[in-house]
This record gives sequence, C-alpha cells and structure tokens, in this order.
Amino acid sequence: MKKMLKDQDMLEEYDFSSGIQGKYSKRYSEGTNVVVIEPDIVKFFPDHDSVNQALRSLSEIIKEQKRLHSKPIQRTADSRH
Repeated sequence: MKKMLKDQDMLEEYDFSSGIQGKYSKRYSEGTNVVVIEPDIVKFFPDHDSVNQALRSLSEIIKEQKRLHSKPIQRTADSRH
C-alpha cells in the first residue's frame, strides 16, 4: 500500500489497509447528493430512508399548495357579497 502524505486531519490510528478503493464510485457518479444535517435533526431522521420519505412528503405538500394557488378563482353570482 502506498504511504499516505502527512495530513494534519488524519489521525495515526486510522487504518485504511482493508479499505476498498472506489467502493462507492459508481453510485457517486450516478448522482449522489451528500447533505450534512444538524445533530438535533438526526434524532428524528436517523438514516437516508427517513430523510427521503420526509422530503418526498414535503414535496407533495408543496406541489399541492402550488396547484391550489395557481387555480383561478371562479366567482358565482352568489359570491359577490
């Protein structure tokens, strides 16, 4: 294994000798977004599935709100009061 350059952020006890180079490269190249969430939110969304489910639900609410607000208001003879 190649000797790593000295990096002040890398602790000496980190051992990458059994690591697999490029393990996630295909997934990353297909389009992956990495988002760091704050610790107080992690307790509600502990994994990517729970985050995705919440965001999909929120996106449906947003779409519905846009749909409702984009409809023209239809007035009837009784609604002129």
